[in-house]
Amino acid sequence: MIPTGILLPQEWMQTDWFGVLATFVAVNTLIYVVLGLIKIIPKFGLRRTYTGASRRSETRSIHPDAPL
Repeated sequence: MIPTGILLPQEWMQTDWFGVLATFVAVNTLIYVVLGLIKIIPKFGLRRTYTGASRRSETRSIHPDAPL
């Protein structure tokens, strides 16, 4: 006798609920792969240089005599 299924019988793997479960696992895996890649890829073009009106004219440090 040659084992066809290691964990589950082969008949279970051809049922509708198993197909739904396998689809859910596949979609969930793809979502986590995309989220992981987004965290790995560096963020280009999202940094802004703060110049002009967004810079403070006075220091707000607890040491007012500190250089800007």
